[in-house]
Amino acid sequence: MFDLQTMRDQLASTYDLAPNPDLAEQMSDLYQTMDRVVNPVDWARYAPYVAAINALKKERGAVILAHNYMTPEIYHGVADFVGDSLQLAIEAARVEADVIVQCGVHFMAETSKILSPEKTVLMPDMAAGCSLAESITAAGVEEMRRKYPGAPVVTYVNTTAEVKAASDICCTSSNASQIVAAMDSDTVIMTPDKYLAQNVANQVPQKNIVWWDGSCIVHEQYTAKDLREFREWNPGTRLIAHPECPPDVVAEADFSGSTSGIIKYVTDEKPEKAMLITECSMASNIADELPEVDFVGPCNMCPYMKMITLEKILWSLHTMSEPVEVDPQVADKARLAVQRMIDLSQKLGI
Repeated sequence: MFDLQTMRDQLASTYDLAPNPDLAEQMSDLYQTMDRVVNPVDWARYAPYVAAINALKKERGAVILAHNYMTPEIYHGVADFVGDSLQLAIEAARVEADVIVQCGVHFMAETSKILSPEKTVLMPDMAAGCSLAESITAAGVEEMRRKYPGAPVVTYVNTTAEVKAASDICCTSSNASQIVAAMDSDTVIMTPDKYLAQNVANQVPQKNIVWWDGSCIVHEQYTAKDLREFREWNPGTRLIAHPECPPDVVAEADFSGSTSGIIKYVTDEKPEKAMLITECSMASNIADELPEVDFVGPCNMCPYMKMITLEKILWSLHTMSEPVEVDPQVADKARLAVQRMIDLSQKLGI
């Protein structure tokens, strides 16, 4: 649990973090990457933190990996690498820096530590969990194996190290259908996201896909009725859904894909209006790069992703906390499942 006041007092005694319009103006080139979604007053407040973090990164020999659901001031202001969970997993294995700051949720930091055990992996807030990851344990994986003996277990990366270690191979939303299709078995177990599994089942009908009963608190809230009503209210808007949404939502959408797939689709298609049926920050992070696209409609916010802030990132680098640790035996088994995913994805050209 953060003692926010102590953290703020100590940071204020070391760094000048007062809102600074002059500094904000000096950093205008950086601001241009987010000025469509971050107002000038907020930028004057963020700029001192961004400047301090970027200077401290160099001092610590650190890189920041940020998920596509991070807020714009993190995504554009301090991140060295951004992407979906697959892209960040690959970057975690590639980076030469001694320190990785993981801006996302806890399972992502674990994945980075699994792939780079010799590196220091910092999590700005250890309480930033994931409802989907918390829906299953290693015992749950074994329960599925008993129900479907001999079936390979394909586990979404949105899981703990222990669950990855109990699985045969991992997948992300960007490669799930290809990974499942490549399994040498008629029956494939998918955990823990039932909606991702059901959407994959529609794409890979040659496989008998069985699944764990888990879901994401962000994506499960969308309904097909919502999408139909939005089309009636705002015809011509392109509806773009993440595959963690229920299958009837995906069926109503014009396109479904991972966060990286969504970004590519909107970038390539440049629709006049688009509604991203996923976490709120997705549209904010690509809005400035696509001024011709009007991002409209509601979105749902992930409370866990939003626990990561500039303030906590600075504190993490300042104090070198909180380091993520994974039991070496668990990490070795989990690494096999993650590496199999990376290797198979590269073999399949994903």
